[in-house]
Amino acid sequence: MFFASDNSGPVAPQVMTALNEANEGYAMPYGNDPIMDRVRSLVCDLFDAPEAAVYLVATGTAANSLALATYANPWDAVFCHREAHIEEDECGAPEFYTGGAKLALLDGPSAKIDPEGLRATMTATAAKGVHGVQRGPLSITQTTELGTIYTLDEIRELTGIAKSFGSACHMDGARFANALVTLGYTPAEMTWKSGIDILSFGGTKNGLMGVEAVVIFDPEKAWEFELRRKRGAHLFSKHRYLSAQMEAYLTDGLWLDLAAKANAAAQKLEAGILALPGGKLLHKRQANVLFAGWSRAGHRRAHDAGAAYYLWPFGQSLEGADDEVLTARLVCNWATSDDNIETFLNTIRS
Repeated sequence: MFFASDNSGPVAPQVMTALNEANEGYAMPYGNDPIMDRVRSLVCDLFDAPEAAVYLVATGTAANSLALATYANPWDAVFCHREAHIEEDECGAPEFYTGGAKLALLDGPSAKIDPEGLRATMTATAAKGVHGVQRGPLSITQTTELGTIYTLDEIRELTGIAKSFGSACHMDGARFANALVTLGYTPAEMTWKSGIDILSFGGTKNGLMGVEAVVIFDPEKAWEFELRRKRGAHLFSKHRYLSAQMEAYLTDGLWLDLAAKANAAAQKLEAGILALPGGKLLHKRQANVLFAGWSRAGHRRAHDAGAAYYLWPFGQSLEGADDEVLTARLVCNWATSDDNIETFLNTIRS
């Protein structure tokens, strides 16, 4: 009963097979392996962007931080939601890799940036001239940290505002595949055709051992990113093991199949929780992450049985009235089985 994170799930068997095959013989290091050549072609075809530059790193924090550093000066503001991953879960890495750029935190329901709030904040930013930070890039999280998803219209409205001020646009796509499966858009529609300049394209949360891609739709920024990746200690020598994962991920639509399984599991879990006495959702589930509530007694039984998930918000106690509703964050991954979900729900009910 593991619902703490999609990071806790296993690696897809196709990826393990690809890693084993890549382990035969020798290959040039630092991304000069033939597998990486194929990955570049796969990504460019997938995004209908033949001039895009494609780079691999091992973590989402590295992908986001290096991507933002490529577009933000140390004296800039990076505009993001106050519940964005780059604000809440990256230990100041974006500020570190940008050399000191400030995160300008924005509000909006369900972790989605309010357009008018963005416009107002960007208008006020740099108003003091040399005495204040300047306008840097906008960062949009898709899927958001609360499991919600931006529509194309919402993405385009936000990027349109940012570009009217001369700012570039980054997308944190750690759960990009889950959003794409839900909405049915093409990768191009959800990125560069909607104003995104650079994408952190996630894989680790969706069945890979540990690799994320950075897709740069402005080739003029490619060399700077390469230098920043090397200087930031994120250029792998045995790069073929990153390449092999990403090639398997993108072959025959595996990445979308894995995301669809995770989303479907979350839908089943959602239905089961809503059928519980007092079961509720904090907001609408759109991908593989849900925020739900049920009785404290049910939470106690789940924790005693070894279920892994987080009470959310943090600070709630398992001590207290049995029938009081506590809320939690639960995340499904591609390998979350029906049996796993039923065992969890039965534990809560019993």
